[in-house]
Amino acid sequence: MTLRRMTWLVVGFFGIALFTWTGLAVGQQVKKIDDKALKNAGKGTEWAINGMDWGEQRYSTMAQINPGNVGKLASVWSYELGPGGGSQQATPLYSNGVLYTVTNWSIVAAVDAKTGKEIWRYDPQADRTMTQPGKSRLCCGVNSRGIALYEGKVLVPVVDGRMQALDAATGKLLWSSWAIPEPKDGEISPYSLTMAARVAKGKVFIGNAGAEFPPFRGYVSAFDVNNGKELWKFYTTPGDPSKGFENKAMEAAAKTWAGEWWKMGGGGSMWDGMAYDPDENLLYIGTGNGTVWSSDVRNGGRQTKPLDNLYIASILAINADTGQLKWHYQCTPGDEWDYDAIQHLLLADIRIDNRNRKVVMQANKNGYFYVIDRTNGDFISASEMSQVSWAMGIDPKTGRPDVHPDALYSSKKGVTVYPVQMHNTSQMSFNPNTGLIYVPIAVENTFSFVAAETYAPTPGSQNFGLNLGGARGGGIPMATPPSHGPDRKNPDGSKVRGGILSAWDPATQKERWFALGGGQTGGGTLSLASNLVIQTLSNGRMKAFTADKGEQLLDMALPLGSGVGPPMTYMLDGKQYIAVMAGTGAAGRGGGGRGAGPGGAAGPGRGAAPAGAAPVEPTAAAAQGGNNAPLAPPAPTGNNNPKLLVYAVPN
Repeated sequence: MTLRRMTWLVVGFFGIALFTWTGLAVGQQVKKIDDKALKNAGKGTEWAINGMDWGEQRYSTMAQINPGNVGKLASVWSYELGPGGGSQQATPLYSNGVLYTVTNWSIVAAVDAKTGKEIWRYDPQADRTMTQPGKSRLCCGVNSRGIALYEGKVLVPVVDGRMQALDAATGKLLWSSWAIPEPKDGEISPYSLTMAARVAKGKVFIGNAGAEFPPFRGYVSAFDVNNGKELWKFYTTPGDPSKGFENKAMEAAAKTWAGEWWKMGGGGSMWDGMAYDPDENLLYIGTGNGTVWSSDVRNGGRQTKPLDNLYIASILAINADTGQLKWHYQCTPGDEWDYDAIQHLLLADIRIDNRNRKVVMQANKNGYFYVIDRTNGDFISASEMSQVSWAMGIDPKTGRPDVHPDALYSSKKGVTVYPVQMHNTSQMSFNPNTGLIYVPIAVENTFSFVAAETYAPTPGSQNFGLNLGGARGGGIPMATPPSHGPDRKNPDGSKVRGGILSAWDPATQKERWFALGGGQTGGGTLSLASNLVIQTLSNGRMKAFTADKGEQLLDMALPLGSGVGPPMTYMLDGKQYIAVMAGTGAAGRGGGGRGAGPGGAAGPGRGAAPAGAAPVEPTAAAAQGGNNAPLAPPAPTGNNNPKLLVYAVPN
């Protein structure tokens, strides 16, 4: 071999080595979102998962924004998301200098987190007829509550029932699968996807909604993140016994139902609460109401005593690999007051009665705050956060509520109960330094129920099995069980009404402090290691409090006065930011077709005009009516098209 050739070989070798090393160095700068990254996400400066970490604590160790400077928060940039069509309920995600988020009709955007410049945008062309009379299948608005990031992909639940994966760099569609029974031409589906997707162990998890549009039988699915193949599904209510049961859990559940419940599907939809514990390898999900709401109607009027109707209104722990149920806890057995258990599920390790406990916690619609052992489902404690009258208390050993006999209703006898939706989709947070949960709630409100005399499903329209007219003064005898629970007072001694932010100690089940404002739906909280709680309110405010004592440090108007989502935080180039989405857009008339199915979704685009507004179920409307206590002057009005808003403390 000549010296010249040897020289070129040596130069070539070092050139390849240098190229390889340079490539690795560049690659190392781009943080990979995998199981290891997600397990440690709560300790970092990115917000790469819905609740900041798998435990959904919405707590950040970042402390650059602190009690001394939070009052200086100022707008950095904003990005218009599109024409809207409903409130913003998603939490933006941040990774590698990019903010990813989803708005109405499941339209996804990737935005430069420093400048607000759009990188790409994707419109799945969701079925815009979902809100039209006679074709409706959205109970409570055109909601998209979140996406997931994993191994270079953006996982998108499309509101019309498709689960999709996009290339995180380009927004290109990689795969699309149905996460509901695939709609057939000429049929009206009751199903939709409105919850945020979660990911772990190469799987994306999603549950479906639609229990107000019977027949509906809810289930949660797991899909392979690489190809969209369905790996397992777990139904939340039992099917037709004559056809056999999918598993032992369904066989056990069927013993708690009566009549021909399967013809209406049973219900048990999902649209918010979900969390994952990597140590237990358990996926926790909260399930919704039964189909229909009235227990009497739901069970065929044959029961001689109230039935539990598993697994509605329950917290379920499911093996993430197999889809098999490990344990369940039912918050409201036989739920007939639309209480559900779909609210935010939060995992934490806390010390209770001199024991370290691994817990899952929930502030439920039914007025109680629950602490459950997340390893085995054992009941630890529950306490009233609001006025409660449907139950007289909860057994401290079994965790079973003592339902007031007057709270049960039929077509001949109605009831007015406390509460109606104490807590719904307003996101709470946990600060391990204070040991407190920060949760927006409605402190006291009521709703009246009377069962329908006769019932027939009405596909394309909500149907609750209720006689709403009779409950509003139709000559039906109405019971009013006595209420109990916190009786909060303002500094002047007057009764607190409307919405509050409650700082709740889950170890002692006591409230440490509360502040007026907010409510059970819209906005949410974020807690920081700097002893701060950031709260966004559905009516266009952003507030900050000291986490330990609740001293208000900030009350600012956002540029949009409605449709506000939960806040998140991230750090870029050494600077900490707060981001939130807000705005609803204008509601027009719906249109369009079913959209593209798997493998045929439309590519990036600006999106269609918003469709007509979806109906709002009566309990949600009643609860939202009392959400907000008196606040500072309202935010400015004008263009209400949804925007992604980013704030920071000026240098």
